[in-house]
Amino acid sequence: MAALKPLSSRTLSTSISRLQSLGADPHEICFPIPGKTPKITTADKAFEGVKSGDSIFVHGIAATPTPLLNALCEHASGNNLNKITLHHLHLEGEARWLDEKYRGRRKGREGGLITDRIRSNSLFTGHNLRKGVNDGTVDFNSCFLSEVPLLFRRKAIPLNVSMIQVSPPDQNGYCSLGTSVDTARAAVTNSNHIIGMTNKNMPRTFGDSLIHQSHIDVMVECNDHKLHERNIGPMGDQEKKIGKIIADKLVDNGATLQMGIGAIPDAALAALGDHRDLGIHSEMFSDGVLELIQKNVITNRFKTTFPGKLTVSFVYGSTKLYNFLNDNPLVHFGDVQWVNDPSYVRKMHRMTAINSAVEVDLTGQIVSDSVGSRFLSGFGGQVDFLRGAAISDDGLGRAIIAIPSATKKGQSKIVPFIQQGAGVVTTRAHAHYIVTEYGIAQLWGRNMRQRAYELIQIAHPDQRANLEKAAFERLKV
Repeated sequence: MAALKPLSSRTLSTSISRLQSLGADPHEICFPIPGKTPKITTADKAFEGVKSGDSIFVHGIAATPTPLLNALCEHASGNNLNKITLHHLHLEGEARWLDEKYRGRRKGREGGLITDRIRSNSLFTGHNLRKGVNDGTVDFNSCFLSEVPLLFRRKAIPLNVSMIQVSPPDQNGYCSLGTSVDTARAAVTNSNHIIGMTNKNMPRTFGDSLIHQSHIDVMVECNDHKLHERNIGPMGDQEKKIGKIIADKLVDNGATLQMGIGAIPDAALAALGDHRDLGIHSEMFSDGVLELIQKNVITNRFKTTFPGKLTVSFVYGSTKLYNFLNDNPLVHFGDVQWVNDPSYVRKMHRMTAINSAVEVDLTGQIVSDSVGSRFLSGFGGQVDFLRGAAISDDGLGRAIIAIPSATKKGQSKIVPFIQQGAGVVTTRAHAHYIVTEYGIAQLWGRNMRQRAYELIQIAHPDQRANLEKAAFERLKV
């Protein structure tokens, strides 16, 4: 590991000053509105202000307000509302509006069926909407996560209503966006009508998460709803090997980390127990940080901004993680427009971005959101952080993509050509380090023939001969 050098000075930054650089939003949600209080009601009566044609933002991931979504379905069906669009990131829980009962489908001009009642516009999709995205009943929008707030701020997606889940008001009337600030802050500050579901299970978090209750037009109490939790399965041997390679070879003491979601980023965190003074500046994290905080591995000591604190835009994990976050100023939640901004990420000390992918071709093109023409997820923050790490101000950043060498069926994840219909998320120009259980391929600065050679060395041994033949045919390696 490289020796650590204490910083003689720091540039302290606050999210307030950072948000000011984003431009003023129409509605500042932290400052109380004198004399205004929310209408307290039940979920079935919360949507009197919603009309046909409205665009509604929906809070996502752990904060998905499922009881409100279910009530909206009943309200839209019972009041014959049509052409309501839900804009959101990854949602969890049931997606009742996809049921035939709530679709309100009719024949189009060409005889096909059109969903009129409620339709999703998914800006990053999860398992519950994946089928709908691929069969055409759900719309899919591909966008860098750092730019999703701009869709709301610049009215590319004008919002009428925001539907959020928040912590109950404190003694001063402040609620918290809790586990997901990400794009939610930009949504509520650019919506004319806010429906908030208060839940005592939602942790009160700090940073850009505060919203005063006077900005919430309709408030529904729902304390019996449990936050959605991530299903964290056991790590396989492949993931453990990859995690150890990353930890031993690519993560320095004092590094600032970003992790994507999945088994490999989890495995990398699990292998970092002997490191010192790591920091977190990431779009998201899960339970893997808890043990490292307890062991004093994560101290955030060398972070350039918010030293001593973990910076994140959303979390997704277990109830244990959510309880840790409650009233805990150690964690600073930020608007994802600045958290993921590459020009901000590049300022971090030894910025190390660890992400996973579906497949990588021999030139370094990286597919992360699809298998062939079938959409799986979305762009997320992968490119935001890989770019920020690659252009780091201190020249010590590392942009890492980690994948198993082969699928469970034995198909190589390092391929001569990406599958037909697949989309490149991370271009070959963004690719720096590719890691499998067989080692590390360093692609930055390498020509195409050199890249192919590097990647073949870390491919599964059973696939190397076929890849060598393909490389010769394509690149004359």
